[in-house]
Amino acid sequence: MSKPALYKQLSLARQVLSIPLEEPQLEQLWSYFELFSKWNKTYNLSAIREGQDIITKHLLDSLSIAPYIEGTRFIDVGTGGGLPGIPLAIAFPERHFTLLDSAGKKTRFLFQVKQALKLDNVQIENRRVESFAPQPLYDGVVSRAFASLKDMCSCCQHLIKEDGKFFAMKGVFPDHELSELEKHYIVDASHQLQVPGLEGERCLVVLRRQKTQ
Repeated sequence: MSKPALYKQLSLARQVLSIPLEEPQLEQLWSYFELFSKWNKTYNLSAIREGQDIITKHLLDSLSIAPYIEGTRFIDVGTGGGLPGIPLAIAFPERHFTLLDSAGKKTRFLFQVKQALKLDNVQIENRRVESFAPQPLYDGVVSRAFASLKDMCSCCQHLIKEDGKFFAMKGVFPDHELSELEKHYIVDASHQLQVPGLEGERCLVVLRRQKTQ
């Protein structure tokens, strides 16, 4: 994958997703793509290996939720190689993103990315989510990693403000998972995601906890 080819795809995504990506941000996304591809060969950050698939299934997929996340402070739980946190942090330099993962090899990669791309709005945490007690709390949790919405809510409720939200990236709309949620969690919104070049359904489910009376 060449830089001009990546820029062309990102320019298309910028139009489709209405994301104001400027030249410095395109350069950062290219650098992230290069680092991810290089480290992935040795550290197995992802089973996705081909350059085009990394762009479509990782970078563009991560950016597809950009129009829908609300707030200024977010945590990406189970971030792995920085997805969706790194692309979102590049797209929104004015917002803060904490990237949390328990795998040391993955957070070592993320520290390298943070340093190389000069991402001052990124914080990296190498720990399990249960042991992390942030202050101040976050506006939202974003994640592609959780097997179920129920697990996401139960594991991450302590990370967000009372009016905080869960932004869960899914394939097909997860009706069965929603039926398993505790009654005090409700769907705040849901969005069909447009990922340029990606076939198949993708959606974002936004959950929040009902306030106690």
